[in-house]
Amino acid sequence: MRKLTQFVLVAAAMMATPAFAEMKIAVLNYQMALLESDAAKKYAVDAEKKFGPQLNKLKTLESDAKRIQDRLVKDGEKMQQAERERLELEFKQKARDFQFQSKELNEAKAVADRDMLKQLKPKLDKAVEEVLKQGSYDLVLERGAVVDVKPQYDITRQVIERMNQQR
Repeated sequence: MRKLTQFVLVAAAMMATPAFAEMKIAVLNYQMALLESDAAKKYAVDAEKKFGPQLNKLKTLESDAKRIQDRLVKDGEKMQQAERERLELEFKQKARDFQFQSKELNEAKAVADRDMLKQLKPKLDKAVEEVLKQGSYDLVLERGAVVDVKPQYDITRQVIERMNQQR
């Protein structure tokens, strides 16, 4: 609450000065600029191809485990002890396999995401720098720090276009 009050006071003081009227201000959604770039979209398609088979395996394991669980709930009382124990054991094994493979997939995807970010961040930073220089902005705010903004002050699309022009 105190930080919000300080921010409002600073903003009010800035608006009261004649220099503020001449300031050129922009807003940038950094995350959107990254994710909406052609390179990020291509990465998403490539990642889908790369991790799709593993994801399909997980879905199959999940549906198999669910099928076994449903059978145990529905027919468990009627089954012989040996059959019920076999199904319970099979269910536990599928659940363990699901957890293990899910963790492996998440870790592999996280590594790939970090590598992609490591590659794209310099390109994004360069695109931002070029747009800022071209626009001669005095103040640029992250979109998340702004409650509302008119579209003409949002430079996110310009940054995306500039990033897409880079090779």
